[in-house]
Amino acid sequence: MSRSLLTLVWLVSAVLGLACGESSDSSPKAAKATSEGRLTGTDWRLVEFQSMDDATGTLRPDDPSLYTMRLNADGTVAMRLNCNRATGTWSAEPGGDASSGRFAFGPLAATRAMCPSPSMDEHIVTQSEFVRSYLLKENRLYLSLMADGGIYAWERQGE
Repeated sequence: MSRSLLTLVWLVSAVLGLACGESSDSSPKAAKATSEGRLTGTDWRLVEFQSMDDATGTLRPDDPSLYTMRLNADGTVAMRLNCNRATGTWSAEPGGDASSGRFAFGPLAATRAMCPSPSMDEHIVTQSEFVRSYLLKENRLYLSLMADGGIYAWERQGE
């Protein structure tokens, strides 16, 4: 999917989410109550980060198995980020069809080991606070950053 088409999809989903008047409750309880099981208890592997800045372009992990995310049913998230680990909270509020909507991470607590280069661990932890929406499509979870900052593409693991 081209970057401009993906950007358009994100903009439409964000506008639809705002038009639906969804609240911004980011508590773990809200994640469990509103995500309707579409995201709860799911495991993901990072595919790529698509920056809207041409200087950055698309970043892909050398070994995607080193970047995983578990969205627990209790509203907590556990991540493996190369040689580091991160934990925190997450919340989601689906739009009309539940394949897209608002998404937010709470603060992430992360280890700070020096991973071999290149590593995307610090990039992910730093930008997690700017994730604002999600799109589920073809076993992929796209997490979009605010202000067209980029999109993290995660692939579903196991079923």
